[in-house]
Amino acid sequence: MKEENRIKGDVGESQAYIFLKNNKFKILEQNYKNKIGEIDIIAEKGNKIYFIEVKKRSSLEFGYPCEAVNYYKKQKIKKVAQIYIMKNHVVEKEFQFSVIELLDDKLNFIENIF
Repeated sequence: MKEENRIKGDVGESQAYIFLKNNKFKILEQNYKNKIGEIDIIAEKGNKIYFIEVKKRSSLEFGYPCEAVNYYKKQKIKKVAQIYIMKNHVVEKEFQFSVIELLDDKLNFIENIF
């Protein structure tokens, strides 16, 4: 089951990547990892850096994909982002935490979700 979920996740991240590129985002990192955790996509557009979590589901049986980004996950993403910002000396940029949810093949970009 884990392997199947990883494959679904990879497909979802590929769809999110294409969506972002088509909408003129510059992809800075994919699957950025540090000692705290991982951020699926880090992108830039204008003066903003977007830290993006990608969630894909094939049904609503367990709720909307974005609902999987719970309080714990949000806190972890924020900590990973702080390390990214410090290590890359990111200054004079705005930051935004967003989710790209995919339900079947329908993509929903939820900006500034937390």
